[in-house]
Amino acid sequence: MIAWERLRVFAAVAEHGSIGAAAAALHITGPAVTQQLRKLEREAGSRLVEPDGRGIRLTAAGHVLAGHAGTVATTVADAARDLATLRDDVAGPLRIGSLASALRTLMPQVLHTLTAAHPRLVPTVRDGEVFELLPALRHRDLDAVLLESWTNRPARIPAGVRVTTLVTEPVLLAVPEGHPIAEEDPAPIGELARETWASCPVGTEAYEALVQLVRAHHVEPDVRYLVTDFTTQLSLVRAGLAVATVPGIAAVPAPEGVRFLRCRPAIERSLALATREQDGDLPALRALTTALRTAAENAVRAAPEPGA
Repeated sequence: MIAWERLRVFAAVAEHGSIGAAAAALHITGPAVTQQLRKLEREAGSRLVEPDGRGIRLTAAGHVLAGHAGTVATTVADAARDLATLRDDVAGPLRIGSLASALRTLMPQVLHTLTAAHPRLVPTVRDGEVFELLPALRHRDLDAVLLESWTNRPARIPAGVRVTTLVTEPVLLAVPEGHPIAEEDPAPIGELARETWASCPVGTEAYEALVQLVRAHHVEPDVRYLVTDFTTQLSLVRAGLAVATVPGIAAVPAPEGVRFLRCRPAIERSLALATREQDGDLPALRALTTALRTAAENAVRAAPEPGA
């Protein structure tokens, strides 16, 4: 008889493509994965994996069993989800992916609220960008992702992912005090198109939104400073080295020497929580959504006023 635990391990190997990646996903050691594979091969009476350079690949029998293992894994996960919904029990692990800026401004309070209200909940957090966190959500390495979407560069959401908008906030233009445009509010982006910019790294939602914003004025932006943290971007602005577009939440606390202006045309950023469609009603995710929405709304109210 084939044991379920070994099928679960094999499903992870088939999904992630290596012993090491499967071990990391299952939070066990590589030798433990190998041991389970060897026992499963004896139970199945067939070799399931074979060497492929420095890695492994599935045999014909492995491909057949992988399909069944994936089906069983999904069925067990669905059963656990339905039971958790029935119990309305906010407990167990909750793996959250988050943007760095939201992690700094929102997540400490959210985690405090969740763990105080639900002592049996065990949240963990991983920071990153949308383009790397969403695949981890789809592959079940994360349970929820706090992401951003800019009006002129909406986030691309893959199939099977549900998005719940938490809050929408204005994006502010940050310039040094004394800048020629510092008293214009809203500030016309066209007059700043040839400035030196600070932004998040290439490929992030913030960077791509800035590039599209400036290119609308037929100018290729000079993004000289690529920094994930908005606080560091504002330090570069304060030093007179660059200008930047910054969501209001990320501008807290507002540094001295920086002027915040509305953009013309206006830009907004939405913060949203992404979950797998089949997991959206889990009690832990409902609790996370509520805590995040409350924290995000409070943070928007605390953001600097345009013209400040």
